[in-house]
Amino acid sequence: MNWFAYENAAAEKGYQTICGIDEAGRGPLAGPVFAAAVILPNNQMIDGLNDSKKLSEKKREELFDIIKKTAVDYSVGFATETEIDEINILQATFLAMKRAYDGLSVKTDLALVDGNRTPPLGVDTQTIIKGDALSANIAAASILAKVSRDRLMYEIDKIYPQYQFAKHKGYGTALHIKLLKEFGPCPVHRRTFLKKILGEGAHE
Repeated sequence: MNWFAYENAAAEKGYQTICGIDEAGRGPLAGPVFAAAVILPNNQMIDGLNDSKKLSEKKREELFDIIKKTAVDYSVGFATETEIDEINILQATFLAMKRAYDGLSVKTDLALVDGNRTPPLGVDTQTIIKGDALSANIAAASILAKVSRDRLMYEIDKIYPQYQFAKHKGYGTALHIKLLKEFGPCPVHRRTFLKKILGEGAHE
């Protein structure tokens, strides 16, 4: 498999600087949604790089540092749980992607984005379904976004230990839902995600 097939096809059309963008944390009941933008050197594959969901946590952590050292440029952005509740998860994901893109020091002329929805980045954008398993730049972005979010959830776990965020990272596991029903939501829970679980009055 050629991990740079999309990048090379874009280069043939005249695009010179290409970044990959992906998100982490659209589905959880708590915490922010993260996104990362990464520009890798042309056709320089990182050994072991893959879709973050296919890698162990240990491998993601290893690759996190390697990607940061290898990348021409990278940036991570997020949208808070409050913003998710205010503007909905899709728009909050776009906001996180825009913040990640805007954080790049090196300006690109094309963004490859995982999925089938185009965020308003202000640059030519190509969406790729399952892009994190097809494009090296998107795969790298998926790892930076996932590890950055997981690290934050470990910190949140220290503040609200009763929810055991370190175990489930805010996703709606049976354990998380059980603890949510026992303790009620805390400030990092996404209220709009809890209505079906706790009823309309999803308040603290």
